[in-house]
Amino acid sequence: MQMPTVLGRCPVCTSELQVTRLHCPNCDTGIDGRFRLSRFQRLTVDQLGFVEVFIRNRGIIKDVEAELGISYPTVRARLDEAIRAMGFPSSEEGGRSGRDQVQVREDRRRILQDLQAKRISADEANRQLQDLTAG
Repeated sequence: MQMPTVLGRCPVCTSELQVTRLHCPNCDTGIDGRFRLSRFQRLTVDQLGFVEVFIRNRGIIKDVEAELGISYPTVRARLDEAIRAMGFPSSEEGGRSGRDQVQVREDRRRILQDLQAKRISADEANRQLQDLTAG
């Protein structure tokens, strides 16, 4: 018989639950106290399922998109939601937005490709890269 998963949130008010008793089924030892749940136990069933898909795909967003049949912005939104639920600041709360970070990476890649193809000089590439990090 499969045991149910521990709830991390109260089904009535959604506050974080607190574990107060642990039990060993082998020797029947019980431990009473107050124990914190892990960050993963703060996630809803849907969020945990998404995180499992994300990890299984090694964080490759295109693979997550394909497996779940959802768009890039939806993957990012679900990832940010799980990050916030775990108690970490999401990309929107920590400086540049997720979309801005993606644009910076794409711009950086384009600049380096232009440099490699000798369409721009090393000095021009350096200036453009500095402009990216300043913005």
